[in-house]
Amino acid sequence: MGAQWKQAGREANAQKRGQMVVKLVREIMVAARLGGPEPDLNARLFAAMEKARKNSVTRETIDRAVKKGAGLTDEKIVFELVTYEGFAPHKVPVVVECLTDNRNRTAPEIRNLFRAGSLGQPGSVSFFFNHGGVVEAHHKDANRDAEGDAIECGADEVEDLEAGEAPEGTKGARFYTAIKDLDAASKALKAAGWTVTASEIRYIAKNFTDIPAAAHKEVEEFLTALDDHDDVHRVYAALGPAK
Repeated sequence: MGAQWKQAGREANAQKRGQMVVKLVREIMVAARLGGPEPDLNARLFAAMEKARKNSVTRETIDRAVKKGAGLTDEKIVFELVTYEGFAPHKVPVVVECLTDNRNRTAPEIRNLFRAGSLGQPGSVSFFFNHGGVVEAHHKDANRDAEGDAIECGADEVEDLEAGEAPEGTKGARFYTAIKDLDAASKALKAAGWTVTASEIRYIAKNFTDIPAAAHKEVEEFLTALDDHDDVHRVYAALGPAK
């Protein structure tokens, strides 16, 4: 099942970093709005705050995002989650999640990006994906029985994280849950000594599209153009490794 598509060099320059910080802050605000301002009681917020800290987002910025998202300030959070579906070049299914304060602005811009991608086109592709909860975590015990913990926390499936996705010398795992079980599974894993680094609802590709290396590069460029849009929060693509 594995991780979704990831843009290589996402933090390559200052502009990219600025975009990344904006997206991290938006995720914190949405998590706080949905689950409240207490990270110990809100697994999604805890993971979003941890990710922001690891990317050097200041404590003041994080705290302000939490309070704004939870409605504890006079500022109103106006972002809504909007999902778009379509095909990248070479018929690779893509789901794009946007956090936007103006759906009427975002929709035509995303449609134009699909048109600009060679053969990219809007369309319904959700049946190529499962929509479920995902918890990514690592345990200081490198020999920890992740499958046993998956059963205990109510996860449907578990897989090892890839090299570099968890700190060296730890056990890294990705747990898949039903959406309704995501929060409970995150809390159970924390109680079992796992450090949760992601707790979120994702589109998980059922199968991956395998294409030649030259075509793979074309699809990556299209996905990067989507990911670079300010309103795009996450991009999910059923893209297999380059051949």
